[in-house]
Amino acid sequence: MSTTFAVILAGGGGTRLGDVRKADLRIGGVRLLGRVAGILNGQVDEVLISSGSFGDLDLPGTTSISDQSDERMGPLAGIRSAVAYLAHKAAPEDVLISVAVDTPFLPADYVGRLGEALSDDNAAYAAWGENFYPTNAAWRLRMLRSALAESAETAGPNAILGLLGAKRVDWSSVSAADPFANLNTLADLLALQRRALSR
Repeated sequence: MSTTFAVILAGGGGTRLGDVRKADLRIGGVRLLGRVAGILNGQVDEVLISSGSFGDLDLPGTTSISDQSDERMGPLAGIRSAVAYLAHKAAPEDVLISVAVDTPFLPADYVGRLGEALSDDNAAYAAWGENFYPTNAAWRLRMLRSALAESAETAGPNAILGLLGAKRVDWSSVSAADPFANLNTLADLLALQRRALSR
């Protein structure tokens, strides 16, 4: 039986928000990092937090890991760091679930549905109708390691998903609103706050 790990990608620069650390922003009064970790806890064997160049992010029950490069290399840097951390800890058939920290309405069945999709595939990613989210994905570690070795450091998650022939997992039939709506601008922040308050 395979082990499932998760990495929360929290190393982004938040440049369109004035260089803020998104993980510390609050939606509906709850820190983004806490909202995402709360969904993952109890569904995976270990939750990693990729903190990028910001330094460690402390949250009980999680493990903070840093990027292997001091330069900002995008979300794939966090996935690479997770793979490096798991090199001597995880088996080739184990699974890594990745999720962007700015996904405050991550669905409760996120880990389960992506995990089921991996039964016949090397990777799977989340979608809601026409919107798709390469950072919100599940990866078979053996195949992910191989794809990363073949790819440039500047490559993004979308390129790796393409190499692996990843399966699309669509939540539009089970969720009326996009559960992967994320936070990049002040307008996004206001929209997500309104959504949280309306619940």
